[in-house]
Amino acid sequence: MKAEIIAVGTELLLGQIVNTNAQYISQQLALVGVDVFYHTVVGDNAKRIQQTIETARDRSDLLIFTGGLGPTMDDLTKDVLAEMLGRKMTYDEPAMAKMTEMFAGRGIHMVESNKRQAHVIDGADVLQNSTGLAVGNVLQHNGTTYVLLPGPPREMKPMLDNEAIPWLQRRQVIDQSSLYTRMLKFAGIGESGLENALLDLIEQQTDTTIATYAKEGEVLVRLAVKGTDRTEAELKLDQVEREIRTRLGLHLYATEDLPLPEVLVKQLTQYGLTLSAAESCTGGMFADTITAIPGSSHVFAGGAVTYSNEMKERILGVPHELLEGEHAPGAVSEQTAKAMVEGMQDIADTDFTVAITGVAGPDHSERKPVGLVYIAIAEKGKEVVVEELRLNGDREGIRRRTVYAIMYRLWRRLQERSVHNAM
Repeated sequence: MKAEIIAVGTELLLGQIVNTNAQYISQQLALVGVDVFYHTVVGDNAKRIQQTIETARDRSDLLIFTGGLGPTMDDLTKDVLAEMLGRKMTYDEPAMAKMTEMFAGRGIHMVESNKRQAHVIDGADVLQNSTGLAVGNVLQHNGTTYVLLPGPPREMKPMLDNEAIPWLQRRQVIDQSSLYTRMLKFAGIGESGLENALLDLIEQQTDTTIATYAKEGEVLVRLAVKGTDRTEAELKLDQVEREIRTRLGLHLYATEDLPLPEVLVKQLTQYGLTLSAAESCTGGMFADTITAIPGSSHVFAGGAVTYSNEMKERILGVPHELLEGEHAPGAVSEQTAKAMVEGMQDIADTDFTVAITGVAGPDHSERKPVGLVYIAIAEKGKEVVVEELRLNGDREGIRRRTVYAIMYRLWRRLQERSVHNAM
């Protein structure tokens, strides 16, 4: 079964609205084992809609349309499809009654064009609209199944879930198998490095598919298997996950779609630990990312953005001779990162303290290259650890990668603490 989603609407092509419908439909179809091969967007033009349908039905078995079912003359989806299939249009009487009652109840005159929302292609089954007026249509013709859904998401989603997918299952257009998935989240490793570690598994994949996706500061691995028995499918996913863990367990921080900052806050909360930060080149991004997580107030005591040398001295007590002078290592240095984290640790008295200083760009600083960053972590009762990073990317990318790099290292510290406590 090859499915294609066709979104109709010039406003989509103009970028006036985002096509979130296609994302939602793909997700829901995946859950019932349907593969979506194409996403297409076409404007409100009869000729182009016809050309789009002709192309789609030659390569796909199931065509799902969103948009073009409304009352205006540029709502053309049903009209174009009906003409292509050589079928007439009729009215759905329950939809007409609902529409008439609604307008009467509001004391508004119903203009003739509103009746278009009750149009049904001859021979099609009606998909009821529980949150709007435009009815959906579903029909089969010469081996192709056509599903017509409204464009507004609040109307489309319940119609898809409660009307369209059950219809497809009843008619056995789609089988009863489901797609079982598992999301593995990794940090401290790039997509290419992760893929290389799993290359043989990816090349040999059969029942269980493995796909990697890169995001800023983290990599996602999606495991998927189709089946009719959940227990059997979960066993297959478990087997692949175990093998991945043996190779990349040091980087695997979650087995569900959770961001690293949220996992970090949860673990700090679980262990009753506190955190503070001193930032320079990230300009408060670390603190902002942490405090965006609900419940972070239980673990994050606060921080300081010491962007200038003066503030590093005044607030954190970084020695002047480290920052300026002929032989000074400078603000971007291992020594300054260590002094920053020690100064913040003295102020906040938290279990963990981090410090960040570097060159985010776009220009070099202190004759040091863009992407050179020093991060420091202080933990009560242990020596300060400072690490040099060499990062690529633009200013925003370097700042964000720095934040995730230090979060990953904090997460690793917590894992080590957990293992130590368990012994």
